[in-house]
Amino acid sequence: MAGLIPQSFIDTLLDRTDIVEVVDRRIKLKKTGKNYSARCPFHDEKTPSFSVNPDKQFYYCFGCGAGGNAIGFVMDYDNVDFPQAVETLAHTAGLEVPREQTTPQQEAQRDRQSHLYTTLNAANQYYQHALRHHPQAGRAVDYLKGRGLSGHIAKLYQIGFAPPGWQNLIERLGDKELESLVENGMAIRNDKDRTYDRFRDRIMFPIRDQRGRVVAFGGRVLGDEKPKYLNSPETPVFSKSRELYGLYEAKQSRKSIERIVVVEGYMDVIALAQHDIHYAVATLGTATSEHHLTRLYRLVSEVVFCFDGDKAGRAAAERALHTVLPLLEDGRQAKFLFLDEGEDPDTLVRKLGTQAFESLIKDARPVEQFLFDMAAEGLNQESLEGKASFSKRAVPLVQQLPSGVFKQLMWQALADRTGVDLASLTELAQIQTPKPKPILAQDLEPNSPNSLAPKPIQRHEKNSGPSKLALTCISLLLQRPDVATQVENEDIAILNDSGESLLSELLTLLRKQPHSNTAMLLGHWYGTAEGELLARLAGEESIIPFDGLPVQFKDCLRRLTKHPKLKVLQERINDLSKRGIGSLSDTEKSELKELLAELRALESANS
Repeated sequence: MAGLIPQSFIDTLLDRTDIVEVVDRRIKLKKTGKNYSARCPFHDEKTPSFSVNPDKQFYYCFGCGAGGNAIGFVMDYDNVDFPQAVETLAHTAGLEVPREQTTPQQEAQRDRQSHLYTTLNAANQYYQHALRHHPQAGRAVDYLKGRGLSGHIAKLYQIGFAPPGWQNLIERLGDKELESLVENGMAIRNDKDRTYDRFRDRIMFPIRDQRGRVVAFGGRVLGDEKPKYLNSPETPVFSKSRELYGLYEAKQSRKSIERIVVVEGYMDVIALAQHDIHYAVATLGTATSEHHLTRLYRLVSEVVFCFDGDKAGRAAAERALHTVLPLLEDGRQAKFLFLDEGEDPDTLVRKLGTQAFESLIKDARPVEQFLFDMAAEGLNQESLEGKASFSKRAVPLVQQLPSGVFKQLMWQALADRTGVDLASLTELAQIQTPKPKPILAQDLEPNSPNSLAPKPIQRHEKNSGPSKLALTCISLLLQRPDVATQVENEDIAILNDSGESLLSELLTLLRKQPHSNTAMLLGHWYGTAEGELLARLAGEESIIPFDGLPVQFKDCLRRLTKHPKLKVLQERINDLSKRGIGSLSDTEKSELKELLAELRALESANS
């Protein structure tokens, strides 16, 4: 098996590749100022929001959020994997792709993962064959026909049948595949070391990743047994929070997709496809995740959540709302469609027909309407108390939206509904957890009239991902990678210790490779959550003049590296404060005074 492609070659390839030429060979670009633009090839749009920056050598779509370097573009546009994209660009550049020697452990890991895909594909072939030829397949065929499914749709979604019995799949694939079946979750090993098929007497729905590989299965019973649906467990090749059933098939549809509908079950996706609605996907026994939505918004600008109108459906809709709000950049839309009790997309589309159901989708409740309706539930908005409660509920939700025109319009809409002026509302949104009352030096004196044991200073748990200040530093680095030369090793160590690992890794890389450009940085993190974050930040326009970026970065970094020192001071002050002023020795009281003075000095310098 070929070894890994060296990172040094990838950097060289990106350095010798002009992304404008790469993109222009696939879609026609038009010069607009210093950049190039076109209508985005990854989602349907009428006006161009797709931009290619020749200086930074990356592309970004302000409509769907797609972004990356030349390799990423070829992967997404040509629908190929990373090695194939590198080979394509290397051939154009007249370069031969080298391969690193891999260790036996690395080879074994890659062989193991490849074998898992092979086993899953073999299982998929078996289930499809069983649906057509197994003696007991008639029940499954009758069930599918009773749900209105055609042979064409069954073939398109590769629907199969797991026959009754405990070891059909195990016996079909043989003992040599047993360990792979267990690791894939297709077979279960009990405490007595006996193995049996996970899926038995069920309609089988293969779950495919973005490259069309089978990574897991869902199975539905033919009768009333429980559980009604059974999914594969998490495995080395399958994560429920990353995959969506039907997304691969939706992308393969020849029709232009303007929106994606998120439904709750496999049969909902298939029934809608049977009625020529090929843009539905389903989550896999879990809530819609941020990763799910990020992938969807790379394809379309509108996502419609379709739920039952019962209590469980409302609760699922509220979870979806909280997940989607931070992703609603300008140009993106989210809507909510609630079905009548007892109905689901499968039953309703058969009852109403394609045109009527699509009308329901198009007329679904916009996110702003659902947000305000949810915040107003159970309140009398005609009373002052009701308006106050409504505002208290709505403000944190609106605050989750990313900065932009839509967020400003939401503030204005909230102001109109409550009668509170816009300035007061936005000021209210900025109010965080009240800061502790400042401790005055005289309060530490035992005989002071204000003598009180100082309250411990609040400690804030570190948020997942970079802090806002770190994001600013990263954004500035992507605009001008050369500013990393100003950073000392001590600062990088402080950032790493304080949890700002992405920024510290960027700085470390740039100090080792000072000539790296933005495209190279994106390449190092391609295909990861960090890579998606870097692409989004790189796509943001900077209002700071190019020459002013180094000064801004230096100031931002200075403020950021002071945070760990503040934390250490706060922890020591808390320790002393908790013991009470009366139990402190004179030395400790003196120490506390000095610590407070140092804390205020740092906070003042950091403000």
